[in-house]
Amino acid sequence: MGIDIANKHAKSRNRTAPKSDNVYLLLLVKLFRFLARRTNSNFNKVVLKRLYMSRINRPPVSLSRLVALTKNASFKTAVVVGTITDDERMEVVPKLSVAALHVSQGARARILNAGGEVLTLDQLALRAPTGSNCVLLRGQRTSREAVKHFGRGPGTPGSSTKPYVRSKGRKFERARGRRASRGYKN
Repeated sequence: MGIDIANKHAKSRNRTAPKSDNVYLLLLVKLFRFLARRTNSNFNKVVLKRLYMSRINRPPVSLSRLVALTKNASFKTAVVVGTITDDERMEVVPKLSVAALHVSQGARARILNAGGEVLTLDQLALRAPTGSNCVLLRGQRTSREAVKHFGRGPGTPGSSTKPYVRSKGRKFERARGRRASRGYKN
C-alpha cells in the first residue's frame, strides 16, 4: 500500500528568476547562475538568490553601516546586492573596496576620494569568481516605516505596534492603553 502524499500539487514559492525586465540585471543573473552551477562556492548561490529578490527585500546600506561592518575586514571587498547610500553624518570615510548593484552619487564620490574603489558585480565576478576575500552584507529590512505597523494590534496589552492614525495630537488615540486611568497603560 502506498503512502498518500498530501502536498502533491504544492508549488515552491521561491523565486527562480527576477520579476524585473532590466536587461542588465538579467545579464547578472545569467552570469551568477553559471558561477553558482560551475563553482563549488556558496557565495555565488547567495548572490544569485539575492538578485532574484524584490526591492523591499534588498534594502539599502548606508556608508556608516558599511564602515562599521567592515571594521575588522578592511582589506576585503564589501559586497552589497542592493544600493549603497551616502551618510552625511560621517565626516571621514576610510579607504573601502566596494561592489554593489547601485551606488548613489554622493557615496561613490566619497569612496573614490578616500582612495577606495567601486566595482560592479560583473567586475567582482572576474576578480573573485568564488567570492574569496569578499564580505557579503545587506541592509536592515525592518527599518521601513510600514514594518512599524506590523505585529499585535496597537492598543492591546504589551503591544508597541504603531497605529495608523491621522494625526499625532492631543485628541488622537490618547485614551485606553495610553494612560492608567483609562483601563491600562501600555
